[in-house]
Amino acid sequence: MGLSPMGRSFKFWIFLCLIGLSIKPTIQATEYAIGVDVSYLKQAEDHGTVFKVNNQAQPGLKIFRDHGYNWIRLRIFHNPLAHHHPKPNDLAYTITLAQQAKKYGYKFLLDFHYSDTWADPLYQVAPKAWQGKSPEEVEKLIFSYTRDTLVAFRQADAAPDMVQLGNEIIIGLAHPYGVIPENWRGFTNLLKAAARGVEAASENTAKPRIMLHIDRGGDLGKTRWFFDQINQYGVPYDVIGQSFYPFWHGSLDDLRQNLKFMAETYGKDIMVVEAGYNWRPAEYINKPAPFPETPEGQRDFLKAVNRIVQETPQGKGIGIFWWEPAVGLNHPDLRSRGYFDDEGNALPIIEVFKKKN
Repeated sequence: MGLSPMGRSFKFWIFLCLIGLSIKPTIQATEYAIGVDVSYLKQAEDHGTVFKVNNQAQPGLKIFRDHGYNWIRLRIFHNPLAHHHPKPNDLAYTITLAQQAKKYGYKFLLDFHYSDTWADPLYQVAPKAWQGKSPEEVEKLIFSYTRDTLVAFRQADAAPDMVQLGNEIIIGLAHPYGVIPENWRGFTNLLKAAARGVEAASENTAKPRIMLHIDRGGDLGKTRWFFDQINQYGVPYDVIGQSFYPFWHGSLDDLRQNLKFMAETYGKDIMVVEAGYNWRPAEYINKPAPFPETPEGQRDFLKAVNRIVQETPQGKGIGIFWWEPAVGLNHPDLRSRGYFDDEGNALPIIEVFKKKN
């Protein structure tokens, strides 16, 4: 004999509850992300760099928080000491910086490079410890490394709210295992394994959102080429991240058109997760610039890019990050794109997001 309508309803309710228990909630953004990648900040301050506002010294993280910033982004290298030019961005350093940021109330995006050093559009080399392994072994390694790293952050009360599976991965990931376009299957298998690592690390806690990041902010064609393949291979992700430096990635109108295309084609949230512009002449010497390379021109560039992100159709533009605004004098090229002059004083760009009283 069949169940009564009430019995069927109860059975369906039990089914929904079981389904709900099997799905981990994903952390959702509740406000527009105003972010900075400050991966070098701790190193700079540890080595004596002082950041100031109107000649008043303050911790760098406090300066950004007081001026409207609510997210930080930090990169992490697998084993930077294995590289001949080691950088500070290992697990212990990055956890410490994330803990400091959490005390100020920041949300946190963790940028896995899956390398011992910089991973970018020209260089995506697997960690030394993974080289010589089989593709299947590397898939297991990227899974366990992602999982164990995120568990370490959570145990340190510094869990990220969002995770990048690779950095500017337009040529693939962890070469020679995930080279594209030659080996889309190998590349996407690595991304899927990393995504499973994010899932496994979450246990009963909310899972951080997953970002895929390329450096094609003004390049609609390459963006389509990349994400059409990503979707065809069924890679799970929540957010599209784009880099946009106008001296490399096209005009503001190129960016606007690409943001519109991504929102309407893929239906994902989108961040300009790296942006930058110089406050003194550097990239536009002897050629026309979209904005003067002056402190005021740098400020106006940020305002313009932010406006374009916020105008993305369907509300899909959910944030903007400036790359490395706070570095020491040992990085003169990055200092030219930063938020502070050579005396450590904040430039006009710092005021763009400050709430008016």
